[in-house]
Amino acid sequence: MSSQIILPRIMQVGEHASLEVPNILTSMGCSRALIVTDNMMVKLGYVDNIAKVLEQQKLAFDVFSDTVPEPTVASIQAGVEMAKAGDYDCIIALGGGSPIDSAKAISILAKFGGEMKDYRFPRIVNELGLPVIAIPTTAGTGSEATRVTIITDETSDEKMLCIGVGFMPVAALVDYTLTISVPARTTADTGIDALTHAMEAYVSKKANAYSDTQAIAAMKLIAPNLRKAYHNGEDKQAREQMMLGSTLAGVAFSNASVALVHGMSRPIGAFFHVPHGLSNAMLLPSVTEYSIPAAPERYADCARAMGIASHQDNDQQANEKLLAELKALNEELSVPTPEQFGIDKDEFFSVCQTMAEQALASGSPGNNPKVPSADELVTLYQALWD
Repeated sequence: MSSQIILPRIMQVGEHASLEVPNILTSMGCSRALIVTDNMMVKLGYVDNIAKVLEQQKLAFDVFSDTVPEPTVASIQAGVEMAKAGDYDCIIALGGGSPIDSAKAISILAKFGGEMKDYRFPRIVNELGLPVIAIPTTAGTGSEATRVTIITDETSDEKMLCIGVGFMPVAALVDYTLTISVPARTTADTGIDALTHAMEAYVSKKANAYSDTQAIAAMKLIAPNLRKAYHNGEDKQAREQMMLGSTLAGVAFSNASVALVHGMSRPIGAFFHVPHGLSNAMLLPSVTEYSIPAAPERYADCARAMGIASHQDNDQQANEKLLAELKALNEELSVPTPEQFGIDKDEFFSVCQTMAEQALASGSPGNNPKVPSADELVTLYQALWD
C-alpha cells in the first residue's frame, strides 16, 4: 500500500531564511504580493523587514494586517475583498498559525469565491488559489507545511476544518530568529501544540512510514527543548530546534492526520475562545491516557523518542513515564485547567454534547487508536473538571 505525501514546493530553513522571500517570489514568477499578517508583526518590525527586502528587489506589495487570533469568517472578509481588488499574484503569510490560516483561506476565497463553509470538511479542496509563501513566527502550528486551515464560523461557534492540496503553501520560509521575541505563554502553548501534532501523527490510524519518520524526528527535537525555550526565550539553540521540530510535526500530521486531542480541542476553542495550543495542552494527558490501551507500542515509541523512557523500559513502563511527563510538562508550563482559565463549569457542561458532536463531525477522532462514542466524548470533556 502506498501513501501520497504533499509538501511545500520550496522550503528555506535556517537563520534569516525569511529575508530570502524576494528570491523565492522571483523563482516563482511572482512580482505583486499581498502580505497577510497581524498588528503585532507590524509593531515588532517584522513586516518592515520583509518590506525592505521586497523594495530592494523592486517587488510590489501591500499589507493586510487585520487578522485576529483564532480567525473567523468575518475577520478574513476584508482580506478577501482586498485580495480580489488588488491584482496580486501571490500572498505572503507572516505570523503564527492564525495569520497563516487566514492567508490560506483568503487565497482560496479570493480566486474562487463562495463562502468559507463551502470549503469545510468533508469537501477536499484541491483547487489551487493564489500561491501562499508562509513565514511562521511561532514554533507551534506547523501551518507553513500543512494542507489544512481552521476558520471559525461565528454564527454557529464551530471551528471549520478545511483540508486539501489547495491549502498547502507553495513555499515555507522557516526562520527561528522570528521566534526569539515570542512570550513564554505563547511559547508554551504553541510548543505543546507542536508536540501534540507529532504524537497524534504517530498514533493516527492514517500514519505511514514517511509520516512516522517526521513525527519521531519532531518529538526528538521538541521534547528536550520546550522547557528551555519557555524559561529562556533567548536560547537560540532551543529556539532553532523547536522551530524545526514544529515544521516536521506539521509535515507529519499533514500527511497522517491528527486525532482525538485536536478533534476535542477545536470546539473548546470555538465556544470559549481558548487558544488552540492551550486547549490541546489541557486535553493531552487525559486523552493520551484514554488512548494508550489501543496502541501501547506506538505511545511507548513516543516516550522513547521524547527521551523520557529508554529501550530498557517495557511498553507499560514507558507509557507510565509518558503520562507522568505530560502532566509534569503542563504543571511546569503553567497550563491552566478550563476552570482556572475562567470557563464557567455549568456553561461548559451545557455544551458538552454539542462539542462532542462537532468533534466527531470533524473526522479527527476517527483517526484515533481508540475511537470514542459521543457519550465517551462527553465523559472525557467533563473529566477535565476532575
